[in-house]
Amino acid sequence: MEKGELWWKQIPRPWLIAGPCSAETREQTLETARLIAQDFPHAWFRAGLWKPRTRPGSFEGVGKKGLAWLQQVKQETGLPVMTEAGTLAHIESIAAAGMDAVWLGARTVANPFAVEQLAHALSMLKIPVFVKNPIHFDAELWIGAIERLKKAGVQQIGAIHRGFDSAASGVYRNVPHWDAVIHLKSVLPDIPVICDVSHISGNRLLIPQVAQQALDLDLNGLMIETHFRPQEALSDAEQQVSPASLKKIILSLTIRSSASEDIFFKNRLDELRNEIDSLDARLLELLIQRMSVSRKIGKYKDENNVTILQIRRWKKILRTQHEKGDLSGLSQEFIRKLFGAIHDESIRVQNEVMNPAKKLKSRK
Repeated sequence: MEKGELWWKQIPRPWLIAGPCSAETREQTLETARLIAQDFPHAWFRAGLWKPRTRPGSFEGVGKKGLAWLQQVKQETGLPVMTEAGTLAHIESIAAAGMDAVWLGARTVANPFAVEQLAHALSMLKIPVFVKNPIHFDAELWIGAIERLKKAGVQQIGAIHRGFDSAASGVYRNVPHWDAVIHLKSVLPDIPVICDVSHISGNRLLIPQVAQQALDLDLNGLMIETHFRPQEALSDAEQQVSPASLKKIILSLTIRSSASEDIFFKNRLDELRNEIDSLDARLLELLIQRMSVSRKIGKYKDENNVTILQIRRWKKILRTQHEKGDLSGLSQEFIRKLFGAIHDESIRVQNEVMNPAKKLKSRK
């Protein structure tokens, strides 16, 4: 690696991390690794040893003894090996076993105290540390965990996007919230991002689609849970694939480059981007005009002692825009977010008019 080059730049893209959700037996761990290595000799092998479960009684991993199985995987296949750490004792065991990388799980990352406690010990390992996003949607908490590791002296840090839990049922096990990944890449452009396709999908049938979308968003690689007999897996069986299926999935993906040197492509792209910039300017001007009207409405409501929020009016706006969006091919989620943001700003503007600082002070 050349001086000044980012530590992960030497790894071929897309970076593939594969292996079972949990190491269950020596046979299962080794056979899965052997089959992965046959087709993907540059892959990294993952297996959970300590499984944090919401309630006791389910399979919680084999623990420390699984480290010997991972050591054997590395010796026999040459694949770098990695597992999850959630406590200082885990880190000590991982260090003694000579693991090649480690990741912090979503539950750990959700607790800044836990990350702070583990950060110094992780800096002593001198190996890559991957940070999964927290369980619930909070991109800043994810970024904060990475910053804590950097502050503690961890030199090789990666992020793992595993989607976010949601109370609402839907297609995915964990809602992707790709906007969180885009935000993280904007704030921390030197941090590689791996997509944990399996946890987002929750269903092996969705894995190719999610994997393609992750690569099209220029993520650095994929983490795909792979088990030599996925139907028999002791944890997350429905989202694991066989090594043969893994090969089919990877071969089916279109690997696109981040940029093109073709001069005609660049010129045409510049033309289209200029068109987008012009439209964005017009959109902003319209929003400014809209908020000017909102200020007038706020003043009129204040004069007539009427509340800011008019829920019937808001529901009518949303219903009408959803109908228009459907006809234009825009998703309802986009319409909801767009007009939700506009409505929130309109409420803020009206509140500014109806409850200025001097009025609030006079009421104290």
